[in-house]
Amino acid sequence: MPTARALPPAVVIGGGPAGLMAAEVLADHGAEVHVYDAMRSVGRKFLLAGKGGLNLTHSEPLAPFVGRYGARQAELGRWLQAIGPQALRDWAAGLGIDTFVGSSGRVFPTDMKAAPLLRAWLHRLRSRGVRFHMRHRWTGWGPDGALRFDAPDGPVQRQPGAVVLALGGASWARLGSDGAWVPWLRAQGVDVAELQPANCGFEVAGAAHRGGAGWSAHFAQHHAGGALKSVAAELHAQGRVVWRQPGECVVSAYGIEGSLVYAASARLRDALAAEGTATLWLDLLPARSAEWVTAELARPRGTRSLSTHLKSRLGLSGVKAALLYELLDKPVLADSAALAAAIKALPLVLRAPRPIDEAISSAGGVRLEAVDAQLMLRARPGVFCAGEMLDWEAPTGGYLLTACFASGWLAGQGAAAWLAKGGP
Repeated sequence: MPTARALPPAVVIGGGPAGLMAAEVLADHGAEVHVYDAMRSVGRKFLLAGKGGLNLTHSEPLAPFVGRYGARQAELGRWLQAIGPQALRDWAAGLGIDTFVGSSGRVFPTDMKAAPLLRAWLHRLRSRGVRFHMRHRWTGWGPDGALRFDAPDGPVQRQPGAVVLALGGASWARLGSDGAWVPWLRAQGVDVAELQPANCGFEVAGAAHRGGAGWSAHFAQHHAGGALKSVAAELHAQGRVVWRQPGECVVSAYGIEGSLVYAASARLRDALAAEGTATLWLDLLPARSAEWVTAELARPRGTRSLSTHLKSRLGLSGVKAALLYELLDKPVLADSAALAAAIKALPLVLRAPRPIDEAISSAGGVRLEAVDAQLMLRARPGVFCAGEMLDWEAPTGGYLLTACFASGWLAGQGAAAWLAKGGP
């Protein structure tokens, strides 16, 4: 419940999970909170994320959970000490939203939907005095330091006691995350890393013997949208496997996408930026040993076609078999040992990530070195940042949402403390 002691007004810009969590924390500390958002309603991307089932968080222990944040795990680990996976489930329960753990360890609301949670949350925020100002697009600071907004009835300026920026990254611009804030923060001396796609699909270079120009027209026409189930993906370096994960992905008209690809997307994107090319290796039969596959392919097939042999001996058909024909030349297809090796490690050469606006999330943003322990901008005291606009990234599976909530909580606490002491 809110404290009795009132604080000066605070402004939160951005109505996604990070911004709403910051608003809740500020209201609970007694601040007058105003949330501004450029869209007609808040939580647009949050609702979209829940269309196929809202993956709120993950049930794995905190240590491996924190390890999902790669180079930023030390900083993210500190955020998650404040509000981690179990605390997030408890918070949802406080809104009347029960959760369950799925077979993969992911945590979902019992009804799988985002809308009931968002409705209950907004009701609680309004009951605690949070005011919402929709269709107010932030356009930076004026010469006097006031926040400027373009609003339906004309320009608006505000000079609150504290500001929380929760503006998102640059994926799904139509839902409000367009990265327009980057030059405004850079103009204030804030170090902002270039925004890049994360959890994204990739365009394939195609088979070398076909000229390396993407999928053939025949393959794209017949197999785009095909799911590659029960496969494993690998990344290799200096002749050895440096990363491997089982899962599934989807062949698209331009290349490949899906959860297994998203899990490797940061490494693939960075390899493309550094070297101009990247290879994702697919094990089409991860449950079978290389020796078993080799032995089965070596069995005589008589007058049967290779396609029939692959299906009867290995159970390979559909898009998996089509990939072999698409990527391997005739000499490899005709050599049972070489074909067996390719089935266990099929090289898929990639040429580029898909555009950032198609990505599930983005990397880059305000560098964590540019904010203090409470996520306040060092270059702009009294202004705090939260959510995806900060420079961290994570795979899908609840990790993105959990960190957004946690950063909003931390920024809200920092802004409340700033207000309580009256600024600098």
